[in-house]
Formats: sequence, C-alpha cells, structure tokens
Amino acid sequence: MTATWDPATTGVLRLPSGRLVRGRGLRRPLPAGPAPAFALYLLGSEPPPVAWESRWLRWPDFRLPSDRAAAATALRETWQRAGSERVEVACGGGIGRTGTALACLAVLDGVPRGEAVAYVREHYARRAVETPWQRRFVARFP
Repeated sequence: MTATWDPATTGVLRLPSGRLVRGRGLRRPLPAGPAPAFALYLLGSEPPPVAWESRWLRWPDFRLPSDRAAAATALRETWQRAGSERVEVACGGGIGRTGTALACLAVLDGVPRGEAVAYVREHYARRAVETPWQRRFVARFP
C-alpha cells in the first residue's frame, strides 16, 4: 500500500471514508511532497507526460466531460484507487473541473448528491464547481 497524502497539505480533500485526494491546478508548479501514484487530468487537450500513471479525460474549460460514460468510469477508478494510493485530480486552474470531479468522488463516497458541491467547497476550495451545468452534472452523477 502506498502512503496517502498528508491531510494538512493544501489542496488535499478528505472524503468521509477517509480517502484523501489532492486537487490542483496544472498551471501552478507541482506542490512539494510525494508524487501521486495515479492522476486524473481533466483538460481540453492531452496533457504532457508525467512520471506516474495517469489518465486523461477530455474536459474543456468551463464545460462538462466530452464523454460522460468515460468520465463516470474514470471517476470510479480514481475513487477506488484513492483507497490505497496517492491520487491527484487536476485541471488547468484546479477549481471548476477539478472541483466538479471531487464533488463526484464525494458522491461515490456517500455524500448525498445535493450536498456534494457544498462539501467540496467547505473542505477543498470555496469557489469549487464554477458553473451551473457543472453543479447539475454533480446532482445527476450516477
């Protein structure tokens, strides 16, 4: 089992189950500390290669994932892996798409759909999930 993130680290969301997921913006430098074992990147175009295992989900800025079924699969994998690995979710700024994905992970972790955005705003970033359609995506997440 890989060690998890330090919950005191900025950008790390603790889900109700205790799983830890680091959210971040790729336009900022890589934070200090251990590298992720797995990352889910939410971008409109393919990200540059990294030294750890990663998945790319086509997700244009301020929008929704291009393929919602692929998004659900990738988010489920991310949630499962966060149970035993250091997992990172990132987009360009680390707020809208990342916040939306983290809210979906909260739903998978047992947070009611109607409360998931508030949970992420309280425990990750107060501006997380930027658009009405992103909030609706979380509310309808499988």
